[in-house]
Amino acid sequence: MSEEKTSPPGPLTDAELQRMLDGSPFISFLGLKVTEADPVKERVTMRCEMRPEFERGKGSGQWHGGPLAAIIDTVGDYALIMALRRPLPTINFRVDYLRPAIKTSLITTATVRRNGKSVGIVDVDVFNEQKALLAIGRATYSTLGG
Repeated sequence: MSEEKTSPPGPLTDAELQRMLDGSPFISFLGLKVTEADPVKERVTMRCEMRPEFERGKGSGQWHGGPLAAIIDTVGDYALIMALRRPLPTINFRVDYLRPAIKTSLITTATVRRNGKSVGIVDVDVFNEQKALLAIGRATYSTLGG
């Protein structure tokens, strides 16, 4: 009797990541769209359009920091999810807001810095449509389990 060895499934594709995003009511509300998923570079980029619910002040077109933080946490998480193929809880994250995001979509890129047995660390950059850096974040996620 021969035993067939099966290799573990590879990283999630752009389409698989998007399906996972759309499967969460909150993330679906944010409207994040995967624009690039690069498992070799361990990097994910997503776009998020401005909507009135994200405004700091009614009619201002300025992003509130809360949705920005949620986007940073989510895109960072999905950079690790791409490789591990399962949701991961956030342990900690921080955000440095560098300049206001006004009347722009956000382009957010997350790069895995460590994908360890117990924790993963991801750096996240948020840009406006003119490619100006608006915010940076660093997040730690629990990679235990699975």
